[in-house]
Amino acid sequence: MNRTKGAIRMRARALIHVAVFLSVGALATSALAASADDFKMALAKAEAANKQAADIKNQWTTTGQAIAAAKKAADAGKFDEAVAHAQQAEALANGSVAQAKEQEKLWPDAVIR
Repeated sequence: MNRTKGAIRMRARALIHVAVFLSVGALATSALAASADDFKMALAKAEAANKQAADIKNQWTTTGQAIAAAKKAADAGKFDEAVAHAQQAEALANGSVAQAKEQEKLWPDAVIR
């Protein structure tokens, strides 16, 4: 089955939309007051997912920005905001991993023969 470039782009866009959707959902679930421990747990998950993306050499730059924003918010004592940023970073990192895995399977179809 030969996929066109347009189909590959559509899948990549869909992955990005899923990552954004998950990050918005993460922001909505952090409505309860978060603690420093909540932040540490969320940051650990985000950093683990980001490390996985780094290991397969497919980190999105926005993930690092979200992690930095999470740390900055935590330093200011805004743990609700920090947890939300950390959850967003985790969703972005997971999206980059999913994209890499999908592209690994699809790239042969994009090669001109």
